[in-house]
Amino acid sequence: MFGKRKSEKMSYGIVGLGRFGFALAEELARADVELLVIDHDEEKIQEAREVVENAVLVRSLDKKTLLDTGIQNCDVAIVCIGEQMDTSILTTLNLVSFGIGKVIAKANSAEHGEILEKLGAEVVYPERDMAVRLANRLETSSVLDFIQLSEQINISKLRIPAQAVGKTVLQLNLRSRFGLNIIAIENSGAVMETVQPEYVFRANDILVLSGSREGLLRLNEWAERH
Repeated sequence: MFGKRKSEKMSYGIVGLGRFGFALAEELARADVELLVIDHDEEKIQEAREVVENAVLVRSLDKKTLLDTGIQNCDVAIVCIGEQMDTSILTTLNLVSFGIGKVIAKANSAEHGEILEKLGAEVVYPERDMAVRLANRLETSSVLDFIQLSEQINISKLRIPAQAVGKTVLQLNLRSRFGLNIIAIENSGAVMETVQPEYVFRANDILVLSGSREGLLRLNEWAERH
């Protein structure tokens, strides 16, 4: 049974070791957090035990079985069951009822996600989010990465347009022109998190921006016109 730890590390429980669940488990294991993974597939559990100390094989995901694993002692629980909607919903309901601090659940459709949200879970759409990121990277050639936080707020990494090199942050004025805020600037592996108005843009700068998708597209159009 996964018990409460005395360490200050966050503890995570993952239910379901499909492609998304296993990839998530690997990343969390690399982050050296307290981690519990649960699945009914013996082969997947055996594979998970190569990277995760606490990997538990279960016959079912009923309330008693979940409690027996100790997942209720986790700070965060993630339901990575997408294909079996009824199992996903029931598992999420049980985890929320345990009083776990945060329950995150994977959804494969808007309807599925709406139900999970009503149960009290934070919902993620891995396939949709990856498609959005890929589409934006393809649509704007200068964009290196794109993360959608909401309909209005996005985080993007953008190569500095050539015509902006040599200008200051104040001169380029991305906020008023495109509604974009500079969160950080990367160059040659160094990251500047506090960007001053008098900073002069250099070749090979990578801007980390927040703002709307439309603002990012307008910036990209401006860069291509010049």
